[in-house]
Amino acid sequence: MENNKNNAAYTFSEAPGKRLVVLGGGESGVGAAILGKKLGMDVFLSDMGNIAPKYTEELTRRNIPFEQGGHTEALILNADEVVKSPGIPPTAPLIEKLTQKGTPVISEIELAGRHTTARMVCITGSNGKTTTTMLIYHILRTAGLNVGLAGNVGKSLAWQVAEADHDIYVVELSSFQLENMYRFHANIAVILNITPDHLDRYDYKMQNYVNAKFRILNNLTPQDAFIYWEDDPVIASQLEKISTEAKMYPFAEQQDQHTAAWVNRNGMIVFDTPVEDMEMAKTELSLHGLHNLFNSMAAGLSACLLDIRKEDIRKALSDFEGVEHRLEYVADIDGVRWINDSKATNVNSCWYALEAMPSTKSTVLILGGKDKGNDYSEILPLVKKKVKAIVAMGLHNEKILDFFSKEVPEIVSTDSLADAVDACRRLSSEGDTVLLSPCCASFDLFHSYEDRGRRFKDAVRALKPATDKA
Repeated sequence: MENNKNNAAYTFSEAPGKRLVVLGGGESGVGAAILGKKLGMDVFLSDMGNIAPKYTEELTRRNIPFEQGGHTEALILNADEVVKSPGIPPTAPLIEKLTQKGTPVISEIELAGRHTTARMVCITGSNGKTTTTMLIYHILRTAGLNVGLAGNVGKSLAWQVAEADHDIYVVELSSFQLENMYRFHANIAVILNITPDHLDRYDYKMQNYVNAKFRILNNLTPQDAFIYWEDDPVIASQLEKISTEAKMYPFAEQQDQHTAAWVNRNGMIVFDTPVEDMEMAKTELSLHGLHNLFNSMAAGLSACLLDIRKEDIRKALSDFEGVEHRLEYVADIDGVRWINDSKATNVNSCWYALEAMPSTKSTVLILGGKDKGNDYSEILPLVKKKVKAIVAMGLHNEKILDFFSKEVPEIVSTDSLADAVDACRRLSSEGDTVLLSPCCASFDLFHSYEDRGRRFKDAVRALKPATDKA
């Protein structure tokens, strides 16, 4: 597969004394700074905002110079190489200046990958990344492997490479992280699915987003593996345009001649790889719903290729407890079930959540937040079938109201979590489900989707049953 063109102009060198500038003082950036310091580089970290005290203490303790609350360009533009936070877009003025100078700008994952011989299992996709990453990690831990968890979940990969000694890492990779990876090499690369997301970052061009996701295949060799959802139309279309040397292991609900994991007529999930093959009853999976069937297939294939014992794979797939903020049960109050799916920050993720809801028209759906160019038509059939009311929660609900006002019996606009929860309680009755699956980023009312989900859970748990009301 063709690498990013900019890579050709980059000279990668980690000679002692080389000046490494890190942009961003979160987990990723501080980890990169720690690894750079260990390698003998002249490290400087800069953050436009405020750095959390736990990270400033680490930097101070390790004598790593840093600044916060703004960037001093003179201390950044003299870098030999820059590690940037994934959240900083390539169009940021400082990044454009570095690019014009020809200064290599890489990700923390790229830096870490140069300094470890550990095997890498890397997962990307628009939806299901965290669940699949955590599931693979759980399987490997169950099997007793010396494994690290990194990327969008877990600890900084660079920090672990600097101070731990894991034999294998399970790494969740966003499109943002993949943008600045060049030499990094995955041993097992997983693409779960690709649906529109973050299009505001990619000039509202879907192909740009697809290209970023497929960078996970860069540098794969014939000894490596590529696991993917066979029936995803975007993945299938992209595979017609590019090629990879890696062995390909597609999964699907039904088998064709190439499928490596599928469900047979007896309800058994079949995993078929040259390293390990096994069957497991679909009903034994701890995670339910079609999306979680695919997540479990991807995780099981990864484990088979790593030669994990069948008993360990079955045990881990059957006792995994799930991921916070992804179809997470919160409480039953007055016969109403409340579900936190705050991690659903795009439309396709909400589709999977609705697909898992009861078939009756008994769901009160909370939508809203920072729109990323959403097209809600994908979820419209499920909304018509399953949703009795929509509560829009955000500072700008106009798009949701315009799209759904004629499609559901009731729709309410709110601009706070408290008002949204109150509206849901009023609109729901015994036997209903209240589902927070917003389709949008959280940054209008919350710090993150985690903040949104935790505050939602706190608000729900603070509700008093009707019998307790004065």
